[in-house]
Amino acid sequence: MSGFFGVVSERPCITDLFYGTDYHSHLGTKRAGMATFDGAQAHQNIHNIQNSHFRPKFMKDLDEMKGNVGIGVISDTEAQPVMVNSHLGRFAIATVSKINNIDELEQDCLQKHQQFTDLSIGRTNPTELVALQITQGKDFVEGIENVYNRVKGSCTMLILTPTGIIAARDRYGRTPIVIGRRGNDYAIASESHSYVNLGYETCRFVGPGEIVRVTTEGIEVMRPAEKKLQICSFLWIYYGYPCTEYEGINAEEVRYNLGRLMGLRDDVAADFVSPIPDSGIGMALGYSNGRQIPYKRGLLKYTPTWSRSFMPVNQADRALVAKMKLIPSRAMLQGKEVVFCDDSIVRGTQLRDNVKMLYDYGAKSVHVRISCPPLVHGCTFLNFSESKTDRELITRRVIEELEGGTVRNLEAYHDASTPEYAKMVEVIRRHVGVDTLKFNTIDDVCEAIGLPKDHICTHCFDSSSYGD
Repeated sequence: MSGFFGVVSERPCITDLFYGTDYHSHLGTKRAGMATFDGAQAHQNIHNIQNSHFRPKFMKDLDEMKGNVGIGVISDTEAQPVMVNSHLGRFAIATVSKINNIDELEQDCLQKHQQFTDLSIGRTNPTELVALQITQGKDFVEGIENVYNRVKGSCTMLILTPTGIIAARDRYGRTPIVIGRRGNDYAIASESHSYVNLGYETCRFVGPGEIVRVTTEGIEVMRPAEKKLQICSFLWIYYGYPCTEYEGINAEEVRYNLGRLMGLRDDVAADFVSPIPDSGIGMALGYSNGRQIPYKRGLLKYTPTWSRSFMPVNQADRALVAKMKLIPSRAMLQGKEVVFCDDSIVRGTQLRDNVKMLYDYGAKSVHVRISCPPLVHGCTFLNFSESKTDRELITRRVIEELEGGTVRNLEAYHDASTPEYAKMVEVIRRHVGVDTLKFNTIDDVCEAIGLPKDHICTHCFDSSSYGD
């Protein structure tokens, strides 16, 4: 995943750009960058943030970055923003994207005698590839539509020019863009919370496929929004910062609703409900209200030195760090029957380790409640599960086991009313070692968000989506 932030201002923008970009740190752990224009002069800095926070890495760059317009990005993938000089003029570009046909597009560019200069982890930089697709158009709109038509996956972008920012949302709106205003100044962001403390107030959400140009003169629509929307449901379930909004819908409110819906229909006897922090907090609060049992913290997250930015690349080390962050409270757990709420189960190994720890610290019984449905399909539209193939998902491994080694009849495992679904959940329950396990349904997700199902991408739950 990635998150970006842009500023168009009547005064030097670097302070707003620095802090607004930093507020997207929960969306990326590998690379970050900022670019500004000071008249015709461009400034660009990109750093590796795998072993440090965004702020200390970029603090030393602030004095050299001049200008009233700028973009910044924090990414789990490539180095960006990418600076380009073309017949469209000089521009910088940052993307939130997942390009599934990158090899095909790369070969097409090479056949047209275009060249690649920015490399990322030994392969073509996806953001640079998007920039080359744009430069094949006679203007920015045609170039961006070229991206919409050719990229299989998703792509949302900010394009920085010397006079403003062009914001273009993925044609199906899988990832968001929101615009905040402060007088004649504008902030363009992935997450709406990122500009609140800078004095901006949300003025509009960019629609699916919409292209807008933002200057201090205002917002110009260059391409109107499409009617079809397929925004990723996992933005509300997990990725979004709790106080952010997508389509005007608050992430924490959705997580609360998911917990409340689960609590209203649950019948398990428990002394209290506790979150698996941090993404389970909103759900646990809602569950407490719906089930009418106390909310307490039986498991706490230690954040002073174990921030997300310090997560290592190696999976074994990541699992160790994830465990080190969480500290059980023996006084709260001893002899208690506890419901624990979490956002999802991916591989299942981390939850299994956490559950063992809870029993070791005296829990009498552990009941796990998951805010989303089982993950049956790897994501093909976002980098949510870039490193997780279908086979890595615990649900797919369980389905293969139940189906005798062949993946078939997947539709039956999408439906919470089928015996196949019940068997799958039971096997997962035994694997993670809990007393009971329940998931919310796709209908619950739609109700909690408040959008119709055909406006939400639920591909990872039931393979349903439209577009590439």
